Amino acid sequence: MSTTGKLPESARYCIIGAGIHGLSTAWHLARELKARGTGSGDDIVIIEKSAAGAGPSGIACGVVRNNYFQPAMRELMAHSVEVWDANAEAFEYHPVGYLQISYDEMSEDVATIHEQQKAIGYESEFIDGVDATRDHMLGIFDDWRATGVSSVLHEKKGGYAHNMATVNGLLAKVEAEGVNVVSDTVVTELAVNGGAVTHVVTSRGMVAVDHVIAAAGPWVPKLWEMLDLPDTTDIVSGDSTHTVPTWKFWALQEGTLDVDPGYLMNNDGTMPPVVHVDADAPLHDEDGNLLVDGKWGVYYKPDFNFGGVQGGYMPYPVDKPWRDVAIDPYGPASPDFVVGEDFRAVWAAALSHCQSRFEGKAHLMSQVPSGGIGAFTPDSFPVLDTFCENVYVIADSNHGFKMVGLGALVAKELCGDTQALLEPFRYSRYALGNLHPESNSPYPWS
Repeated sequence: MSTTGKLPESARYCIIGAGIHGLSTAWHLARELKARGTGSGDDIVIIEKSAAGAGPSGIACGVVRNNYFQPAMRELMAHSVEVWDANAEAFEYHPVGYLQISYDEMSEDVATIHEQQKAIGYESEFIDGVDATRDHMLGIFDDWRATGVSSVLHEKKGGYAHNMATVNGLLAKVEAEGVNVVSDTVVTELAVNGGAVTHVVTSRGMVAVDHVIAAAGPWVPKLWEMLDLPDTTDIVSGDSTHTVPTWKFWALQEGTLDVDPGYLMNNDGTMPPVVHVDADAPLHDEDGNLLVDGKWGVYYKPDFNFGGVQGGYMPYPVDKPWRDVAIDPYGPASPDFVVGEDFRAVWAAALSHCQSRFEGKAHLMSQVPSGGIGAFTPDSFPVLDTFCENVYVIADSNHGFKMVGLGALVAKELCGDTQALLEPFRYSRYALGNLHPESNSPYPWS
């Protein structure tokens, strides 16, 4: 489902990107304008280089969780879960809950997450200790056998959504509000005059604009460059300052085991919570070969959209300048970074390490390319801020799909109402030293 509208000569609000954030912002902004009596969806155009959901939003694993060590991220996700719950049918969202199963070194961090989830009214249960962890997991899966884990944070909310179903659900809402969605159109320049962007130049013509919303996922660095914003960022931490690249890229590793999705039902025969395991036990393949000697992390779930048991593994950093990561800055990720056999072997071994039902199933790993490239900010958390006077940048730092409610907050800010939930994500935090705390998770976004 997509739309190729006519490129207008002018637009009050021009949103670049028809992924999860561009669509969510357009939908909520149209509703805000209408409710305030200050406009409607007719004031908004979305410009999309390909088609809605053609980027990361359309291949996202779709996991929705609140498992963050950072208080600001927890509060932002609690808001988004409310949006998921309110639109579960339209977005094909499954509120089955989420399990964070962790090794010893993470236990204290996860206990803190649980206490602070309680403080904001987000229901979860924390189980601590090797024996208690095993008993809790055996109560869900009678074939649970993971070692190298000693705690469980069981979030009762959250779950996962089907990626393109969510995109199409949002697109339908956007179109119902009268928003013009122009696809197959590449933004080639953001024309700045007098300190603000006056025109968005595209492969199909030029649009005069009052406001621009950059919501292009891993292509945001290209728009950042068009605005002549800095390649490096100074980060103040205590009495020291260090300079880092503004953007870095990680290769995401996700895939599917080609079994019936019902293969992962729980002891009650129903859909289980999403399973996320961070372990520090050695990981071996079916022939006893050592694959990982150290910390590792996987997540998985039954998925009728992907047609199997689907999930992912820890990403790895791309050791190239961001301009060299893609063949075409507006095209697909370079095949150099497509998920390969190493991931498939490790992920299949991790499933077997956790549950005996997956023993001997490594040969069923799908060969369909998956994963992709994620663009990360200096601290791997979102940057949500205004630049060049009238350009609102949504740089989600690959936290994207789960934060479907971000658009509602951005829409209010575009209408002049500063949102407290977004304040911790301003770009100025780096220079001010207002940094998010770091956890012991092996994932860069936790």
